[in-house]
Amino acid sequence: MKFYNFSPGAPSVNFYANDTKVTAVSSTSGQESTSGTAYGSIATSGFYTGLLPGQYTLSGRITAATDNGLAIASAPTSLADGKYYSFFLSGPYNATTKRSDFFVLEDAVPPAELDYTVAYVRFVNAISNSSPMTLYAKNTTSGAELPVGGSVAYKSAGALTPIPAGPYDLIARNTGSTTNAITLAAVGFSSGRVLTIAARGDMTVTSTTAATRPILTSSTDR
Repeated sequence: MKFYNFSPGAPSVNFYANDTKVTAVSSTSGQESTSGTAYGSIATSGFYTGLLPGQYTLSGRITAATDNGLAIASAPTSLADGKYYSFFLSGPYNATTKRSDFFVLEDAVPPAELDYTVAYVRFVNAISNSSPMTLYAKNTTSGAELPVGGSVAYKSAGALTPIPAGPYDLIARNTGSTTNAITLAAVGFSSGRVLTIAARGDMTVTSTTAATRPILTSSTDR
């Protein structure tokens, strides 16, 4: 299981499977760190956390002194043996109800026989007020532009798509539009790697520096 805090405005959290804490930030004070996984971050430096198969309630719980341990999202989930999953906190954090939206995805795995001339890339849409979007990878050397899967709505992931290894600018557009909605420059796709490109933020934010602006985040799954 991989854990993402992509809920704009959300406090830092630790993630739990039932009542077992499965992510945290190390502390040298002898007391639990109040840092947790902040908005825009992926827990455990983007690595997967191993869980036994079974039924769980996954949650993100506030790490700050105020409301410490309060769950801002709780997701009943069934995990199967040998499969990979991602848990996203998403949508704007409601400071009144102290809740975030969420979703859980099963993560596709690449073919057993890897093609080491390509990277395997998928697109996840974690922006609640977005239209369905399509991600494109534009090779910065050749200028060739390739779609990464198809149209992806909120709380969904596109197909794992083989993309030739190389340097790319990433572009998310509303499906059917030629206007760039979100961009991420200079991302390297390495041979044989599996990557998730996720859109997060708030589509109404036009500032180029606000933390809650629409952003593409690249993470290596394998």
